[in-house]
Amino acid sequence: MPAFRLLACLCLLILCGGFSALTTAAAPAPPNLAGDWQGSLSAGGTEVPLVFHLQQSAGGYTGTLDSPKQQAYGLPIASITVRADSVIMRLTAPAVRVTGKVSADGQQISASWQQGGRTAPLTLRRQAAGTATAAPQRPQEPKAPLPYRAEDVTFRNATAGIRLAGTVTVPPGQGPFPAVVLVSGSGPQDRDETVFGHHPFRVLADYLTRRGFVVLRYDDRGVGQSEGSQASYTTADGATDAQAALAYLRQRPDVQAAKTGLIGHSEGAMIGLLTATQAQPPAFLVSLAGPAVRGVEMMVRQNEDLGRASGMEAEQLTAARNLNQQVYLTVLQTPDNQQAQAQVVKLLTQIGMNAAQAQQQAAALTTAWYRQLLAFNPEPLLPKVKCPVLALGGSKDLQVAAGPNLAAWEKGVRAGGNADVTAQELPGLNHLFQTATTGLTDEYGRLTETFSPTALAVIGDWLARHMKK
Repeated sequence: MPAFRLLACLCLLILCGGFSALTTAAAPAPPNLAGDWQGSLSAGGTEVPLVFHLQQSAGGYTGTLDSPKQQAYGLPIASITVRADSVIMRLTAPAVRVTGKVSADGQQISASWQQGGRTAPLTLRRQAAGTATAAPQRPQEPKAPLPYRAEDVTFRNATAGIRLAGTVTVPPGQGPFPAVVLVSGSGPQDRDETVFGHHPFRVLADYLTRRGFVVLRYDDRGVGQSEGSQASYTTADGATDAQAALAYLRQRPDVQAAKTGLIGHSEGAMIGLLTATQAQPPAFLVSLAGPAVRGVEMMVRQNEDLGRASGMEAEQLTAARNLNQQVYLTVLQTPDNQQAQAQVVKLLTQIGMNAAQAQQQAAALTTAWYRQLLAFNPEPLLPKVKCPVLALGGSKDLQVAAGPNLAAWEKGVRAGGNADVTAQELPGLNHLFQTATTGLTDEYGRLTETFSPTALAVIGDWLARHMKK
């Protein structure tokens, strides 16, 4: 399956069936569950280690989940409920429910992991302090005390009838200040755009706030504290969320409404493009690895670049390219999902994929989100953008190739008479704007750098020139 939904890849998919919940007899009230709990899931014939970090306060329990093998760290646990000898933990990204019984000595939780209609047994054991699998080093993480104010906020998207939750960071000193909305990439994302133990938006917000900008970053709908659902979500829905975020910032007394703009990463830049063509557009638009070519073209190139970097031979690359084009065009040209899935399954089984896997792929390719991605055509949108535009891409980005997309950003915006557009390729950076060696996705979590200081400076300097005049 194409890798564009990078930020959805944290889902711990259970690919084998036949699991049943594992429970034990009722036990007395458990001791304090605060601490580290470690166990492993059996998924698709492999063991997936998991580490739960639980903290207790007067308001109850909070926590995070690490999946070291998948290089996923700090996934927020949305809710933790402890009753008598039982515990229920719920995550929204990925959508998971963990239900367990606590042993009489409080050292073990016999649980079931429920995800995507499947259930698997999971035994968690309390770890002595400092012995749980350590999270990787992330030296750019902001550390207290911070020289600015942070507020947890909510705002309403009246179009969707939901409330979204996020964090606003406000510089010290006398406002009002220019402001930025951060819009995350594809897949269900929290406000920090958490991926592989990195928090790119937390780092970016910290940097920009220190440079005098109010910054709003928010949980995607259906994620964290935001209402709504990802089930039928499309990029167009994301644009209404971004518009609501802009409207919220503009009404704050500490914000300069006329200097409030948007920074979008990957699909977030597509959302930014849509927003910039609507009424009340942003004061500026920064595209971070944003697509500016047709969706099918982008996906075919992405698969080819990832395959080549992974060592595929030229003959294999050609065959894969032809197959991908055929599959994508089949989906685009067949509006009926049942018919499209049948044709895609036929194509995939012809190359040796088993029927169950082929059906899963076909179902994913025919979701409303994926259909809209494949049909994405920025050509008529780009000339409508009248605000200043900064488009950045990394030379080692294998998901949204910098060359063709940056050229399309500049050409398209200028075609509408807007000369205030800067398109810049940053040497050595990957899709997450980390300094990379290969650019492959399996490198993201191994890198300690979260966001290239060079890229941060380019963004900050451009914003200062445009919004601090």
